[in-house]
Amino acid sequence: MKTRATFLRYAIKWLTLFLVLVIAPLGLAIIGHTEEYRGFWVEFGVALGFIGLAMMGLQFVLTARYSGIGAPFGLDELLQFHANAGYFAWGFIMGHFIILFLADSEFLKFLDPTVNLPRTLALSGAIIAITALIITTYWREKLNIFYEWWRASHGLLALFVVFVGTVHIMQVSFYVSEIWQQVLWVTMSVAAIGMLVHNRVWRPYQMKKRPWEIVSVTEEVDGTWSVELEPVGHDGMNFIAGQFIWITVGDSPFSLQQHPFTISSSAEQKNIQLTIKELGDFTAEVGELEIGTTAFLEGPYGNFTLESSTSQHNAFIIGGIGVTPAMSMLRTLRDRGDQREVTVIYGTPSKELTPFYDEFRELSAELNLNVVHVLEEPDDSWDGETGFIDEDIMKRHLYDKISSSEFFICGPAPMMDVVEGTLNDWGVPVYRLHSERFNIA
Repeated sequence: MKTRATFLRYAIKWLTLFLVLVIAPLGLAIIGHTEEYRGFWVEFGVALGFIGLAMMGLQFVLTARYSGIGAPFGLDELLQFHANAGYFAWGFIMGHFIILFLADSEFLKFLDPTVNLPRTLALSGAIIAITALIITTYWREKLNIFYEWWRASHGLLALFVVFVGTVHIMQVSFYVSEIWQQVLWVTMSVAAIGMLVHNRVWRPYQMKKRPWEIVSVTEEVDGTWSVELEPVGHDGMNFIAGQFIWITVGDSPFSLQQHPFTISSSAEQKNIQLTIKELGDFTAEVGELEIGTTAFLEGPYGNFTLESSTSQHNAFIIGGIGVTPAMSMLRTLRDRGDQREVTVIYGTPSKELTPFYDEFRELSAELNLNVVHVLEEPDDSWDGETGFIDEDIMKRHLYDKISSSEFFICGPAPMMDVVEGTLNDWGVPVYRLHSERFNIA
C-alpha cells in the first residue's frame, strides 16, 4: 500500500520545482542590476510580468506529455493543474499591465499606436490572445467550439503570447541588459516553442512509423461502441491496465483530429480496444468507422492503475463510460489469474444501458470480485441498488473495508464529487484515493 510519506514527497518535490522555475526569472533579473529603484508599485507590476511569462513558458512543459513529468499524479491531473496555472498566468500578465498603467501613466505609451505602432499591435494582440485562451478554454462547450479547432488555436495563441512577451522583455531591457540574460530568456522561449514542435510534429512523425488498423466496431449498448485496433507491422503497445491513449483516425497522424480515450482491453492482449460513448464531435460518428481504417495511437499515459497497489482490497466506484479503465484492470486480473479482492460499484441509467453487464457476471465467477450495480431507472423486476451512488450505498458495501482498501473513482463529475467527499469524510487518506476525470481535452 502506498504511504503518506511517499505521496507527500512527490507532491512537495514537483510543487517546489514548479515554484522555483516560476520565481527564478526574478532572481536572474536582479543579478548585476544597477538601475535606480522606481517605486514599489512599478517594481511589483514588473515582477508580475516576469512571473506570468515564466508560467506561460512552463505551460508548454506541462502539456508536453513527458511520462516523467508530474509523476505519480498522472497526465489527467497534470492537465488539470495546467488549466488552473493558465488562469493564474493570465492574472499575473493582466496585473502587470494594469498596475503599471495605474502606477505611472507614462507606461500607457506602450499601447499608444502614435508612439510605436508595431509595439502597440504586438502587446495588444498578446493581451487579446491570452484572454482568448482563457475564454475559449473555460467556455469551449458553451461557445460550441470544436475540440480540434480549439486545440490548434490554443497552442498557436500561447506561442504568440510567449514570443511577444520575450521580444517585449528584450526591447525594454531594464532588467535584462546583460547579454547572458538576453540569451537565457531567448533560450527558455525557444525551449518552450521546441516542446510544442516536438508534441505536434515530431511525435506524429514517429507515430506514422507505427500504424494501427481498425478490425472491429461493436455496439455494446445504445450509443456506446467498442473499437478494436490491431498493430500493423509492429509489436503493438505495452501499457498498464487503466491507462489511456490519444488516437488519430485517418491516413496521416498530422491531423487536428486527436482524441484521448482510456483503453478498455486487457494489458495481456496484443490488440487494443477502446470503448467510446457518443457525446458529440468525433464520438458522434464512432459507430460509422469502417473496418480496415488506419489509425495512429500515442501513449500510453496515466497513473490510474492497480500496478502499485498492494492493498488487501481495491474498490472501483464508477459511473457510465467511466467503466473503461475498470474493465481494462479486471480483464488484466483475469488474464493473469490474479485473485486479489475487488469491489465494483457501478452506476448506470438502466440495465439496458449498462456496458459489459453480462461480462461483469462472467468476471465475478472468475475473479474474487463483487459487483454492485446501481440503476437510476430499473424495471419492476430489479431487486438491487437504485438511484444514484451516494453515501448510504457506499456504506452498505464498503464501510467495513475502509482501512484495508484503495479507492478508484471514475465517472460523471457530480458522482465523483459525492464519492470523493464521502471518502474524505470517512478519513480515507489522499494517497489511497485515485480519481480520473474524463475532461482533460
